[in-house]
Amino acid sequence: MKAYSLDFRKKIVEVYATENISQRKLARRFHVALSFIEKLLKQWRETGNLAPKPHGGGNPPKLNAEQRALVQSLIDAKNDITLDELCQEVQQQARVVVSRSTMGRVVKKLNLTRKKKHSMPLKPKRHGCNRLDVTTGTSSEIFPQKI
Repeated sequence: MKAYSLDFRKKIVEVYATENISQRKLARRFHVALSFIEKLLKQWRETGNLAPKPHGGGNPPKLNAEQRALVQSLIDAKNDITLDELCQEVQQQARVVVSRSTMGRVVKKLNLTRKKKHSMPLKPKRHGCNRLDVTTGTSSEIFPQKI
């Protein structure tokens, strides 16, 4: 979720400073959470700053650049390798244990796609329209082909 704009934050603080209004009513008036109002006013009192705080950064990646290059080389060597097999190879060669879902995200970040193999041949397409006759339970062609 994006941070609220600085103008919006200033407006909230101005209304709070000029009017005798509770934080709960202020939250309802501006359609924001009460916790946001509480944190904003606390930040304003302590620092005088209304700017949003920077993003925390998130979790670090499980595989570093060298290990991702290993995954790339494994896929280049054997392009039909499964995610489970990739996990086993990375564990053996790089001594890093990753889950199948993590490996899927790594492969996606490398802009690689999974090749799908069809175990059975595709069925031929039909070019006629069939409908089921409700009274007899049999199908009949709407547009019979002329021979």
